[in-house]
Amino acid sequence: MIELKGVSKFYDTFQVLKDCSTRVDPGEVVVVCGPSGSGKSTLIKCINGLEPFDSGSITVGDVSVGDKATNLAKLRAQVGMVFQNFELFPHLTILQNLMLAQQKVLGRDAVQAEEKARSLLARVGLADQAPKYPTHLSGGQQQRVAIARALAMDPMALMFDEPTSALDPEMINEVLDVIVELAREGMTMVCVTHEMGFARKVADRVIFMDLGEIIEDCPTESFFSETRSERAQRFLAKILHH
Repeated sequence: MIELKGVSKFYDTFQVLKDCSTRVDPGEVVVVCGPSGSGKSTLIKCINGLEPFDSGSITVGDVSVGDKATNLAKLRAQVGMVFQNFELFPHLTILQNLMLAQQKVLGRDAVQAEEKARSLLARVGLADQAPKYPTHLSGGQQQRVAIARALAMDPMALMFDEPTSALDPEMINEVLDVIVELAREGMTMVCVTHEMGFARKVADRVIFMDLGEIIEDCPTESFFSETRSERAQRFLAKILHH
């Protein structure tokens, strides 16, 4: 499904990813955690071509992400990305936000795109918000719209880049609940997050990164019960007793 082999990336002389290898199988939910600046967001942005990488290989299905011939727009439709700051178009209504890429990238007509958009808004509990603009919605609602927008492309996997870190505490659960529901339905997901309770609940595997390296990559239960590396133990102690 998604495979990374020896992926490295530099920003000038600073190495942000060091020889990262892992794979994500269909229907698997993987949480990526680690201290700030450990390369987590960069890792998932490389998977759908939002960030180029310098060496190694990434394949999504049978598509090689680093290949110059790869159609990145098509790849990004298949591997949806939900960002920290929602990234909705402020000048479009919620409905238009969900219709735009369906029409532009997938070639759906307006009727099909609107039908899909409305059904997904209902699914994330926001059917009545369709005519509004993003600024009229709370952060939690905007993030749920962003998830619906990614789903509108019928992706084979979704990447979440700290989807709750820009939200007020009371809005976090309304977003996590949607992600939990997607996990139950078998959506393949990679989620960068500090929400360890959520990780414990939905992740099949946890990847712990520090200083650009994958330090731990193991089943969720063993990550929480028998973490081997000192760095991961320190991170967990800090987060869990926060």
